[in-house]
Amino acid sequence: MNHLKEIGNKLAQYQLDAMVLTSRPGEFYAVGFYGEGTVVVTADSCRYFTDARYIEAAEKQVSGAEITMTTREKSHMALLRQAVDELGIRRLGFEDGYTTVAAYERLTQLPCQLTPAQALVDELRASKDQEELAAMVQAQRITDEAFSAILTFIRPGMTEREVAARLQYEMLRRGAERMSFDPIVAAGANGSMPHAVPGDTVIGPGMFVTMDFGCVWGGYCSDMTRTVAVGHPDEEMRRVYQAVLSAQKAGIRAARAGITGQELDQSARQVLDEAGYGQWFSHSLGHSLGLEIHEAPNAAYSNVSPLPVGAVLSVEPGVYLPGRFGVRIEDVVALREDGCQVLTQSPKELIVL
Repeated sequence: MNHLKEIGNKLAQYQLDAMVLTSRPGEFYAVGFYGEGTVVVTADSCRYFTDARYIEAAEKQVSGAEITMTTREKSHMALLRQAVDELGIRRLGFEDGYTTVAAYERLTQLPCQLTPAQALVDELRASKDQEELAAMVQAQRITDEAFSAILTFIRPGMTEREVAARLQYEMLRRGAERMSFDPIVAAGANGSMPHAVPGDTVIGPGMFVTMDFGCVWGGYCSDMTRTVAVGHPDEEMRRVYQAVLSAQKAGIRAARAGITGQELDQSARQVLDEAGYGQWFSHSLGHSLGLEIHEAPNAAYSNVSPLPVGAVLSVEPGVYLPGRFGVRIEDVVALREDGCQVLTQSPKELIVL
């Protein structure tokens, strides 16, 4: 998998002769490989530099690029300068969203004009192609299977930390490359904190347990959240759960290419407002994901731009009652012109363990 042609075809739109990519997601998006390398893409060529730790793997996995191993005498910057000279690069785009001040100062030593061009890659990454989507489907399949397994594992007396560790084990044993983020497991009152860190809180009867987790497969992320009850939930817990579920379903019904992020956010937020819980929904409805767990564009009130075909977003409303409990339900969807494909296959009606 690589996107050298797509990047090369966009250079003229940004009035660039070439694009240099050095970030982990930028490198992987361009050549389908990560080796702490440097990628230089022109309209009709690519040069890729990496060191001795990665060169053998790069030569096996990277296609469509001239591959060179860095040495003490030929550093990344020396090879980049050579490429600028030999390819006649006058305007070079760089990833301003990832480049540190120190790295930028090194780039200014090149004999060409530097142009911030993060938007070029971000625009491409916002719409997943079929190969990218297939990787995300597989990552989500692993995550769904891990959820099924964890339902047979959770019991009163366990800590949040134990459940989080088991979730990671279940994903890794099914082929995950790594976690897409540190899993969240929040029991009881901890569930009122959307990004609670798993700790030594003991799971007991009558508690909600919220689990937010995902993995990476083929370089691409999955993400899902489920809230389950351990023992019998009270009536208010059931009301809140049903309100969040209704809001989440409304968001999925509204999800399609062309809708703005603001409109998608509002489609679910309105349901919680009408149920009387709107003030306890404290974050946006969702975010894009792919090579990173948080990408653009977002399903947020601040996003008034239409969402593109192929965007993959989370739909994750929540209600968080401070000091009491919280509920969040999250699926991932791929946007189409006429609706969306739901990647998450796990059940989301209230599960009582």
